[in-house]
Parts: sequence; structure tokens; C-alpha cells
Amino acid sequence: MGLAFHVENFGCRAARADGEAVSARLRTAGNDVAQPANADVVIVNTCSVTAEADREARAYIRRAHRINPGARIVVTGCYAQRAPEELAGLPGVAAVVGNSHKALAPEIVVRMAGVVDQRVSESNGPAFVDVRSFIAGTASGAAPGGVPIWADDRFAHSFLEEAQLVPGTQTRPNLKIQEGCGNRCTFCVIPQTRGNSRSLPAESVLKQVRGFAAAGGNELVLSGINLGRWGRDLAGADRMSLAGLVRRIFDETNLARLRLSSIEPMDWDSDLIALMGDFGGTRLARHAHLPLQSGSDAVLRRMHRRYRPWHYSEKVRLLTEAAGPRLTLGADVMVGFPGESDCEFEETCAFIRELPFGYLHLFPFSARPGTRAWELHKEVPVTAEVVEERMAALRALASEKVRVHRMRFPGRVVEAITLNSAETIRSRSCTAALTENFLPLEIEGELESNVMVRVRVARIASDSCLRGVVES
Repeated sequence: MGLAFHVENFGCRAARADGEAVSARLRTAGNDVAQPANADVVIVNTCSVTAEADREARAYIRRAHRINPGARIVVTGCYAQRAPEELAGLPGVAAVVGNSHKALAPEIVVRMAGVVDQRVSESNGPAFVDVRSFIAGTASGAAPGGVPIWADDRFAHSFLEEAQLVPGTQTRPNLKIQEGCGNRCTFCVIPQTRGNSRSLPAESVLKQVRGFAAAGGNELVLSGINLGRWGRDLAGADRMSLAGLVRRIFDETNLARLRLSSIEPMDWDSDLIALMGDFGGTRLARHAHLPLQSGSDAVLRRMHRRYRPWHYSEKVRLLTEAAGPRLTLGADVMVGFPGESDCEFEETCAFIRELPFGYLHLFPFSARPGTRAWELHKEVPVTAEVVEERMAALRALASEKVRVHRMRFPGRVVEAITLNSAETIRSRSCTAALTENFLPLEIEGELESNVMVRVRVARIASDSCLRGVVES
């Protein structure tokens, strides 16, 4: 009889892809998805990009233990890699699996259901054990009453290749094709928590895409921790660029639509931009997310980012020329990096005003232990009050950017894919959808999920969501 499990995901698309892969592996092995209150094992797939992400993970672990004291809680992801002992000390945690061993997480979970029986107290110390001995059926490597931890800095087992993706709960699943990051931005812990860049071979990617399309899937999202670096670590005949891989997908599969997740500005090379001109609006989504972080040259230099504001502007210009005005451009913007002056913040605001952003992801700087910015924060911190003032100013600017971009579409016909609609939407006899260029859409009438439709946009609702009807 299989176990009942629940996977709770935190963080980015790539992290979610990891969690979806763990869930798929467990389902394939005959185990059942359950709500946390009814699960034998709760798997918490953490993020650690900010202190708030850490706090949310700890709060969820405590809540899961409170509502289901008998469940074994397995913690994995970036927080588990960065601070495994910290997590091992939380009540209810039965094992900690860092990103270095996440590929083994499904088997660890299954074995643990019959091996690890002791409850964990806050006074128990963690023990680093040999995963092979544990999977063989013994926990002899763990200290008595301790919590087994699998985490090291070699990342030998870290690429978690998904089971075959099919359209289901996730109409538009993420296919993670790249892991880790070789950049050394002063604020980021990703190199510590995920290691250097590694790529899924092209044939493995193509096999996934073919299988997804054969199962009736229409839209697939390619994701990665540093997606634009895909292929650069491969050798021989396997070595190619991300643009080359995308062209092979279009040449060798019948996938209806491909979407690219976040790509660093300098990785949008001429070949990748050309794809927007060749396939944008048909098989390639006209959607580009370029992390910005700051529009100030001085701040970008302190961050050790690999581009300057004028580089970023030029990439946006070329992308807009290739994809046309329907391109939806998104960015991440960090507020309150150590030493950020009023003048430098205003440079960021002015830079954002000049570019055609369709949305912004805003977040305050969070000092991460072990990074250069951790020390900078001690030397020249930006106060919490100033950060909140600047966040408020950028929220207002971001809202205006969203409004201006979406006002282009009432009266126009857009391509979209239907999603699994929430009950609140179904109760209005409507269907949730996402446009090809990444705009939320609500369609009149009840449609199945995973259907490609043409929709005439009638209006923009107060929540900024487009509303429309299927074009006959």
C-alpha cells in the first residue's frame, strides 16, 4: 500500500519544477497526493532567497506539524541546502534533503515511511548520514534520536530530471532544463544553495517536449535557475546555445507554444532575440522577463551585475523591435541594496519610467549570510522606513505600468490558453486563461482547461484582469 504525501512549494519556477518532479516520481511509484492534514509525509520544498522566504518556510513547517503531528516532515530545497541543521531542529522534521541530494528525495521519502519512526525534539542534534546506507534499509549513520541530513557542496545528485510531463493540475508545466548559477552577484546565495550551472542534455529536453505534446499538452514553460546559460557546460555534439535548442524544439516537435522563463539581460543574444521575430506570437510566447534589480549604474556595480543600464535598454529595444508592441516585458527590482542613496533610487525610477514594462516583481533587499552584501549591509544599511517608502513609490509606478500596457488590448483579439479555474471564477460561469503574451484573462462561458482559444478583449476589470469572449 502506498503512502499519502503532500508537496508544498516555495520560491521560483525552477524550484516549483523540482517539487512537481518529486510529486510525479512519487505518484508514478503508486503513492497518493493528500492534503497536509491527511498526509503520511509532508515534503516542504523551500526557498532561501530572502529572510522572509526562510520565515515563511519555518511557519509552514510549524503549521503542518500542528495540524498533523503524526506526519513525517521532509524539508528540501535551497533553505535545506543553506542551513540544514537549523531546519533539522524544528519540531516534526524527520529528514532534511539539500539540493545536492534532491534527486534522491522521492526514494528517501518512500524508505523513510518504513524506517524513520522517532519523533524529533528541539534538543536532538542532526546527523550527516550516507544516503546509500539509508536507502539500503538502515539508518545506522544517524545519531540516536537525530534527524538525518543529506547536504553537501558537491551537488553530485542535484539535477532532478522530471518524470514525463503531461498537462494536468498544471496546464502549463515548467520543464527545468538548467540548474545552478555561475554568477557571483553580491546579494545572492544561489551559488551556495544550487552550485554551478549544469544543463539537461538536448535529447532529454526533446524527449520531454515530444511526450508532453503527445499527451495533449499545448504550452510548456522552459525554466532554469540561470536559463540563458543552458548548454554552455555541455561538451562535443551536445554543446549548443539556448537559441539552438529552441529551434530544434520547433523543428523536431509539434508543441503548439513554448514560453521562456526569466533570462538574464546579457544572455539575450542576437540568435535568441531573432527567435522572437521568427516565432513570436505563433509558437513562441511574446513574453520576456529580464531581471533588472536596479536602474542605477553604481548600484549594479556594487551588486556585481554583469550589465549596465544602457546594456539593458538596448536589449529591450531589440526585443521590442523583434516581437512588436504586444511583447510583455517583466523585471525584478530590488529596493534598499546597501548604500542605495536617494539619488540612486531616483535613477532606478527614471529608468523604469522610460521602458515599456508590463509588470514588475518588487522586493526589498534581504541580507543573506555568506554573501558580500551581508557585510555591506553592516557597513551602509538602508533603514526599514526608507525601504518601505521606496517600495510604496515603486508599487505605484508598477501599477501604472500594468495599466498602460493592458489598456492596449480592449477591442483586440488575443491568443490564450485556458487554465484550471478557481471556484470563484467558475461560480460566475467564466473560465480563467492566460494570453500568449502573459496577461491574465477571464473568458465568458465555461471551457475545459488546456484549450487554445482566440478571445476578443472587451474590457479591463478593476483587478487589472482582461475580460473577453471567445471569437467565433
